[in-house]
Amino acid sequence: MSTTIGSFIAGGVAACGAVTVTHSFETVKIRLQLQGELKAKKDAPKMYRGVFHGASIIYRNEGMRGLLRGLSCAYIYQMTLNGCRLGFYDPIRTHINSLVLSHDLSHSHSPEVKGYQSLPINIFSGASSGILGAAAGSPFFLVKTRLQSFSPFLPVGVQHPYRNAWDGLSQIYRAEGVKGLYRGIVPAMVRTGFGSSVQLPTYFLAKRRLVHHFGMQEGAPLHLLSSAASGVVVCIVMHPPDTVMSRMYNQTGNLYSGAIDCFVKTVKTEGLLAVYKGFFAHLARILPHTILTLSLAEQTNKLMRKFESSALGIPDKLKGA
Repeated sequence: MSTTIGSFIAGGVAACGAVTVTHSFETVKIRLQLQGELKAKKDAPKMYRGVFHGASIIYRNEGMRGLLRGLSCAYIYQMTLNGCRLGFYDPIRTHINSLVLSHDLSHSHSPEVKGYQSLPINIFSGASSGILGAAAGSPFFLVKTRLQSFSPFLPVGVQHPYRNAWDGLSQIYRAEGVKGLYRGIVPAMVRTGFGSSVQLPTYFLAKRRLVHHFGMQEGAPLHLLSSAASGVVVCIVMHPPDTVMSRMYNQTGNLYSGAIDCFVKTVKTEGLLAVYKGFFAHLARILPHTILTLSLAEQTNKLMRKFESSALGIPDKLKGA
């Protein structure tokens, strides 16, 4: 239990550190995804022409405040999402391993069960933990998206002039109730399920391969390379549902009846590559974000284990019991 709590805290703290550095790229990504929404390519305005142009235009017109819109919501969302993703991944994995190996859930803490590696189980565990986090944090991601898309100078998509995160949550609840706060939750869960299903399995797979083939030792270089590999794969897999989610979150009314309708309308009107709008901004955000999250989580986990041993007096052999 203590290790699960430690992993939850480590995941949340690490993600908040990462999002502080990468949030401005997320703002650019969202505006690129909403730019030219449901317009043919020849008719679509192009106010933001890529990652660096977008960042410079926003900074020039809105300052750092524009680039960091929605940061408080991002912190709460990241604490929730990555706390769940990193906190529940291993317990889910070891319990399924225990069920497969011994047809009993009670052996999840045995060394054999913990050491057992199965790619399908790892993917399922990653997806499950991510979906739990996405569902819990969806209202905060909704408000974050709307805050980031708002621009008094170069608006794209529907504009939501919320004063702050709390004002956004309050306005949505008053207008649409609880249902409005969970608008777009399905593509959010699909998006995060896709990303989570490959993030941790790819990270641990890359770690094992680097240790086995290159003799790398546990430490910062190993964590850096493993998390970089994970970040690239996550971005490729996650970006199409991410685009759908951004548009679902930002809409008001019934522009899209659901995630499938949004995907079909986007592809039909703007072409197949429209679901990859903002991909390089996403990569610029998610690559350092994944590196920082997973590397910081490794270091924070070490600190949590030291704290458990020294301050709480929990022996190593009892951790996770």
